Amino acid sequence: MDDIRKLIETWARAAHEGDLEQVTAHHTDDVAMFDVPPPYEGVYGLDAYRTTWPEFFEWQRSGAVFELESLDVVEGTDVAFAYALARCAAAADDGPARLRLTFGLKKIDGAWQIAHEHHSFPMEHADE
Repeated sequence: MDDIRKLIETWARAAHEGDLEQVTAHHTDDVAMFDVPPPYEGVYGLDAYRTTWPEFFEWQRSGAVFELESLDVVEGTDVAFAYALARCAAAADDGPARLRLTFGLKKIDGAWQIAHEHHSFPMEHADE
């Protein structure tokens, strides 16, 4: 469980710092990701996953915040999942801006790798 926790914490720190190599370091070649921005059908494969990050990194460089606030891990013998809340907001935004994260992992050659990611924000309803 500590290996998975460290892997996801390292991923989150790399996302904040704009380190693409570290963000993608522990992902399967066939990773599937469902992200907040389009495409809504998700992205499939490590190459497609890599293409989703440059715009986010540019936003991060503007002073945005991306940091884990909670992380729970459920580990089996060769598969695991984790879920987390992260503060993900522009520097000037003091609102809640909590990103929900879910990871599906599998053990390959004795090491945990992320095979699935899902990122989402709660839907906000306008007051009527």
